[in-house]
Amino acid sequence: MKMVFRWWPNGDDTVTLSQIRQIPGVSGVATMFADIPAGEVWPKETILALRDEVHEAGLQMEVIESVNIHEDIKKGLPTRDAYIANYITTMKNLSEAGVKCICYNFMPVMDWFRSNLETPLSDGSFAMGYEHAKAAGLTLPKMIAAMMDGSHDLTLPGWEPERFPAMAKDIEFYQNVSAEEYFKNISYFLSAVMPYAEEYDLDFGVHPDDPPWPLFGLPKVIGNAESIRTFLSLHDSKRNGLTLCTGSLGANPENDVPAMAREFASMGRVPFVHLRNVKHTSERDFHESAHLSSDGDLDMYAIVAALHDSGFDGYIRPDHGRRIWDEVSRPGYGLYDRALGAAYIQGLWEAVEKSSK
Repeated sequence: MKMVFRWWPNGDDTVTLSQIRQIPGVSGVATMFADIPAGEVWPKETILALRDEVHEAGLQMEVIESVNIHEDIKKGLPTRDAYIANYITTMKNLSEAGVKCICYNFMPVMDWFRSNLETPLSDGSFAMGYEHAKAAGLTLPKMIAAMMDGSHDLTLPGWEPERFPAMAKDIEFYQNVSAEEYFKNISYFLSAVMPYAEEYDLDFGVHPDDPPWPLFGLPKVIGNAESIRTFLSLHDSKRNGLTLCTGSLGANPENDVPAMAREFASMGRVPFVHLRNVKHTSERDFHESAHLSSDGDLDMYAIVAALHDSGFDGYIRPDHGRRIWDEVSRPGYGLYDRALGAAYIQGLWEAVEKSSK
C-alpha cells in the first residue's frame, strides 16, 4: 500500500508540497492539470516539469487524478474518436513520466455534487453535506452559484468554469439516454484505451457516481456492487479497474462497503482507494465526517481489513476532510483533517497487518 495525497499544481492549492512531505507515511501526490480542457492532449514537457517539481519536494507522482473525459465521448458522438486519440496520447506521455495509475470518471456533465459545501458540525468543524430534497429543487444557475460561492476561488474538480456554458444543453441531451446506452458508450471508450493501458503499464480506476443515485435526470450507472460488476465486465483487462471511493459508495446505506472492497480487491481490480467516512441524517441525506469509524456510519477498520486481506497493493489517499482549526482551503481538501486521516488510515493498516501475522 502506498499513501498519497491529492494536490493541485500551479498555485491552485492552499496546501504546499513541502507540507505534504511532512505528513508521516505519505509517499506521493495524486494530481492533475485543471487548466487543460477535457479532450486536449497533456503535453509531455508540461508533465515532465510537474513531475520534476514533485520529485524535488521528495515525493512521487505515480497517480493522476483525473484525466477528464470529453463530453462527446460520454455522449457517444461521432467526434469522440478524435478525443479518444488525444486521450491515448496523454496516456503515453504520462507513462513516459513514470505515472502508474489514472483515476477518472464517466459521470455526465458534473463529476459530483453537494448541496452544502460548509455544513456546521457539532464539534465546531465544517464538512460538505448533501440534502436530497434541496439538491433536487435547485435550478442549474443556483447550483453553479452555490458551488462557486464556496470554492474560495480555487478549482473545484468537475466544476471548471469552461464547462458552465454547455451544462444546460448537456443535461437536456442526457434526459433521453438510458443506462444501457450509457454503458455502451463506456464500453466503446474502454475498448479503445485498454490495449494502450496494457502497453503503457497504466492501471485505470473509474470513480463511482457521487452521489450514487440518479440526479437531475442524468444517467448514473456506477453506484453499487451490481453496477460495478457490469462495468468491470465491459473489458476483462486487469487494467480496467475501480477507484474504490468509500464515501461515494457509502452515501447509499444499502451498500456493504467492506464486502465491496473484499470482492473487487480480491479480483485485482482496485488500483486506487479513496478512504473517508460519512454520517447519514436520513436515507439520502448525509454529511461527510472525520475519518474515524466512530464519527460516521462506515466501519473503517473493516474496510481496511478487507483491502489488506484481499491482497490490495495499490494507492490509498485520505479523501475529503472537514474544515478544522480555521483553515481556509478548497472544500474538502484542506491540509489538517486529511493529514489526520492519513495518519489514522496508516494506523489501521499497521494494526491489521501485525494482527494478521
